[in-house]
Amino acid sequence: MNSCRGVVSVLGAFLALSAALRAQEAVGKTPPSADGWVTTAPESVGLSRERIDGMESAIRSGEFQKLTSVLLVRRGRLAYEAYFGGTDTATLQNTRSATKTVTGMLLGIAIDKRLLSGVDARVLRFFPEKRGRIANPDPRKERITVEDLLTMSSLLECDDGNSFSRGNEERMYLVEDWLQFALDLPIKGFPPWVSKPQDSPHRRSFSYCTAGVFVLGRVLERAARTPVEQFARANLFEPLGIEQAEWPFSPLRQAQTGGGLALRSRDLARLGQLYAAHGAWNGRRIVSETWIRASTRPHAHVDDETEYGYLWWLKSFPSGGRKFASYFMSGNGGNRVAVFPELDLVAVVTTRNYNLRDAHALSDRLLSEHILPSVEP
Repeated sequence: MNSCRGVVSVLGAFLALSAALRAQEAVGKTPPSADGWVTTAPESVGLSRERIDGMESAIRSGEFQKLTSVLLVRRGRLAYEAYFGGTDTATLQNTRSATKTVTGMLLGIAIDKRLLSGVDARVLRFFPEKRGRIANPDPRKERITVEDLLTMSSLLECDDGNSFSRGNEERMYLVEDWLQFALDLPIKGFPPWVSKPQDSPHRRSFSYCTAGVFVLGRVLERAARTPVEQFARANLFEPLGIEQAEWPFSPLRQAQTGGGLALRSRDLARLGQLYAAHGAWNGRRIVSETWIRASTRPHAHVDDETEYGYLWWLKSFPSGGRKFASYFMSGNGGNRVAVFPELDLVAVVTTRNYNLRDAHALSDRLLSEHILPSVEP
């Protein structure tokens, strides 16, 4: 009898050990959650728990004000997710001009589907009803292409960074027809302190222009014969499992493709991971690798540290004596969806630091001093 109990005891211990080993093997192999994400512990994908705890403490102490969420995706797995300022997983984050990058994704999908001939398509050809009704006529307007607007380098006098600019977005919001506003803009001049396209890297002169990206939304609608919000839902959001998206609209009920789209933080992370995974999500191709490569390489020069792709910002961030290349979505207040290809890392930072001076520098510091150092060798 005692020997039987001993056998049972040994067998029970063996089964318990086997179960423990299986559980240990399962670390980092968590099945997808209901919304498609594979979640895991930070350390299982090479992120330092200590560093991440230090970052969270700094945020909660107020060192990084008005942050609403930080998410880290490593090797395709959601490894860290935290919300601040009364927000949670259900909160729709208004990341302002990060919307522009989504517009670039949609243009790429339209080109992939051959609804749009390519980035060399001329913009005015999509609006034949406007011919003869555009102010400041100039043959150079006829030559403006989709690529010129994707790279913020058209010749339209449009600069959101200059309050005196005819095309400043704040002036656009004061009129009813935003498309007409953009098409009416004059051709810009080049004062001596601004490089002309022929003298600039990539032969393009960068000038940040929200109105131009709004025009791209109208080009997409004409090419696809579908409103932007419907095209986005069918071809990008639903394939990614994004169920909620709130677009702002112009007075003429046209989706504002230049800013203001509200998405959950997890869904912003999907958009970054889609590009990190070369255009696929859970094995499904959504954007071509050709478009991913084209949109995340330099096409226009912003400043000594920054280049610009097709509505993606390109910049290297310093950390630990090294620099890590990234491409990222960016919006007012320091909102970020950053992809670091070398590290197989996607970082989402959402904030409400709208119009705060140095808000972008604050988010950059979070990346350089906390997020990047959390990646272990």
